[in-house]
Amino acid sequence: MTILDNASKHLVILLYIAGFLILAALLIRIIYEDRAVKAMRSILCTLAAAAVILACVYAAYRMPDHTLSDHPGSFEEIPAYENSPVTEINGNMPFFTPEDLQREPFEEYGELDSLGRCTGAFAMISTEFLPSEEREPIQNIHPSGYHNARYDGLIEDGYLYNRCHLIAFGLTGENANPRNLITGTRYMNIEGMRPYEYQTISYIHRTGSPVLYRSTPVYIGDELVCRGVLLEAYSAEDSGESVCFCIFVHNVQPGIRIDYATGLSEAES
Repeated sequence: MTILDNASKHLVILLYIAGFLILAALLIRIIYEDRAVKAMRSILCTLAAAAVILACVYAAYRMPDHTLSDHPGSFEEIPAYENSPVTEINGNMPFFTPEDLQREPFEEYGELDSLGRCTGAFAMISTEFLPSEEREPIQNIHPSGYHNARYDGLIEDGYLYNRCHLIAFGLTGENANPRNLITGTRYMNIEGMRPYEYQTISYIHRTGSPVLYRSTPVYIGDELVCRGVLLEAYSAEDSGESVCFCIFVHNVQPGIRIDYATGLSEAES
């Protein structure tokens, strides 16, 4: 599996054109030497130089800044929940660019927005980020919309919400970071996100190779609780053969009705 966006394809085309023009100019120089042909050769060289400059400007313009304010991928609407914690997006292919895949190991956590909501987390996760200490308590963190409630008999441990890590503690050791914790249902956290987190952690432990990983909460309007998380990962060194997914993890809990504007909830009748 490979990722090549439209900008990269256009850049390659421009470079091919420049190379063709330069080759044509060289051939003319070898075969002909009269004045008119010299003028033609000059024109071709000028066009080739212009194509190279245009390609460089285009590449610089398209270079991603890796901010988390706007997700590079898009889908028209939040997919409907259909009795599965996850829905594949974009054919299960992440929205990463070729430039993203070439980055050295890093971690980025988006700033909280004006409503105090998490905006996303992005990392090239390698063995150096894996935790070496036990996880500490995070009860002092209160993500937006965190109004927990207990539903004995409907939820295994009773409580509706977890403080969900956008990027799991087991991947980066990032724990009590308000920019990495959202209000998420137990169902989303355990049934939805955890299997993909374990897949990623297992691959990194087994191979020592990095994984590009991004977790983006998706809200509707000013709602304080996200409707779900867009989760993407790609094992760069084997072109996604071991780890490659792009999924929407639904922030729902079967049997419970959630008011996403506030985080309040009630059992379905």
